[in-house]
Amino acid sequence: MAGDGTSPRAVGAVVANDLMSDVLLHDADDILLLTSLASDQAIRTAHIVGAMGVVVHNAKPLSETMIKVANDLGIPLVSSPLSKYDACVRLHDAFLAEERA
Repeated sequence: MAGDGTSPRAVGAVVANDLMSDVLLHDADDILLLTSLASDQAIRTAHIVGAMGVVVHNAKPLSETMIKVANDLGIPLVSSPLSKYDACVRLHDAFLAEERA
């Protein structure tokens, strides 16, 4: 995990995409980016769109460059063993449970 993690923010939208050009089209606030792109390009794109964090799925290893850029830009970064589909389903279920509470 990388990033400062000191400023908790609520997730406004989840964007699950591997094409960073498509991510740039989203104008939602507080995006959580799910991607299998394990490169600093994903972190830089997240920074441009004001994403609150990046989750790299499929247990892809995080490069030292990616971790450094995430730390420098203060973007939380985690690697998940889940597939993109499973991660999206779990996030959806979590959001529904939160709404019901």
